[in-house]
Amino acid sequence: MTVKFSIIIPVKEFNDYLKESIPIILNLNYKDYEVIILPNKKPQKIPSYAKNKKIKIIATGKVSPAIKRDIGAKKAKGKYLAFLDDDAYPEKDWLKTAEKIFVEKKVSAIGGPAITPKNDSISQKASGLFYETLFGGGGLSFRYKPDKKSFYVKDFPSVNLIVSKKSFFEVGGFDNKFWPGEDTKFCLELIKKGHKIWYSNKLIVYHHRRKLFKPHLKQIANYGKHRGYFAKKFPETSRKINYFIPSLFFIVNFLLLIGSFFNIIILKIWIILLIIYFSFICIDVFIRTLDLRIGILTMIITFLSHITYGIKFIEGFFSKKIKSELR
Repeated sequence: MTVKFSIIIPVKEFNDYLKESIPIILNLNYKDYEVIILPNKKPQKIPSYAKNKKIKIIATGKVSPAIKRDIGAKKAKGKYLAFLDDDAYPEKDWLKTAEKIFVEKKVSAIGGPAITPKNDSISQKASGLFYETLFGGGGLSFRYKPDKKSFYVKDFPSVNLIVSKKSFFEVGGFDNKFWPGEDTKFCLELIKKGHKIWYSNKLIVYHHRRKLFKPHLKQIANYGKHRGYFAKKFPETSRKINYFIPSLFFIVNFLLLIGSFFNIIILKIWIILLIIYFSFICIDVFIRTLDLRIGILTMIITFLSHITYGIKFIEGFFSKKIKSELR
């Protein structure tokens, strides 16, 4: 028996995020779908919230989310594969909106914003706000909050990505060698085959952010390292100036730091440049929030994220190969 949509959720193990998201998914105002959950191993006791005929649980072993998604796709009965992270949950009309877009736009894949939930902690909201700002999101803030318009894109994260099964298997699914970054490689293959990806500001999910500081910076480090490697290997979508800017920022700060030990003028120049930098960050942040705590945390994490991303981007760019990270 086929269905219209197969919602595919890779996960290490059943957790509190699934406890929150699965009841929401089962309450969508749409009927023709299934839910495929892919933990490392099947739980001895299925949680009550997951005991539903729409839900299929497939144990995968300890593999990357990219491999889990490929496994889920092979087991899926849907015409469309709806990829969702375990720490994300959709708006009630998510699939109804998706169906309408596929009919109207006749595209192979669609994506939408992943918004920070209102019940996230102050720390998580600061992490989310970082991505929403111009300095943090690097012009990609539409991925984290609804843009005013909808438009075609060439790259989109898998936290809220829906693709036709036919197109998915035509390009060979996700590239299992990469995580994170498997979605960038996948979207590139779609574009190469002539498929189109549509960003809809109405296709909304809510995505819990990493907490500050270590979890957030670990995520940024992974993003930077893989994007650096992709900038070398897949220049079509990853060799863009905005991806290189954090590395330039790190190099300039490092050189000024070293120079300041030998020349007081260099120290003064460095201080002036940092004041200008944080002034722009301050404006960028506080036009988006009136919460002083979130604003200050976002300013701090922006600087640390730029340095972290910049260092790891350089590492990835000069790496001969890169391995997938497991959660």
